[in-house]
Amino acid sequence: QVQLVESGGGLVQAGGSLRLSCAASGRNFLSYAVGWFRQLAGKEREFVAAISWNNGENKYYEDSVKGRFTISRDNAKNTAYLQMNSLKPEDTAVYYCAARVSLTRTETIADWYDYWGQGTQVTVSS
Repeated sequence: QVQLVESGGGLVQAGGSLRLSCAASGRNFLSYAVGWFRQLAGKEREFVAAISWNNGENKYYEDSVKGRFTISRDNAKNTAYLQMNSLKPEDTAVYYCAARVSLTRTETIADWYDYWGQGTQVTVSS
């Protein structure tokens, strides 16, 4: 089992950048695929980005964040990251990281993930 803690959210002006971190407790972090999702109040949680286990060879992005967001991982630090550049007001949401042990697949569907963090608020002002 793993516990996830997000950090790095905050208030930023449009065009600015933030880097979110997802720190994982427990062992064998490299065995986990990690995803980032975001959610607005009253709306479904939506996929943002995902990275495969181990060296993170495979990465996936939601179309609206491609070219602006970068997902990465540092297994030595048990941490995954989401670098967000050129932020837009429509990126405003609570951002969650999620994880699941998987040595094969990496999914973009929230229900596939077993473990979730508590979320961190990102607010982009215009």
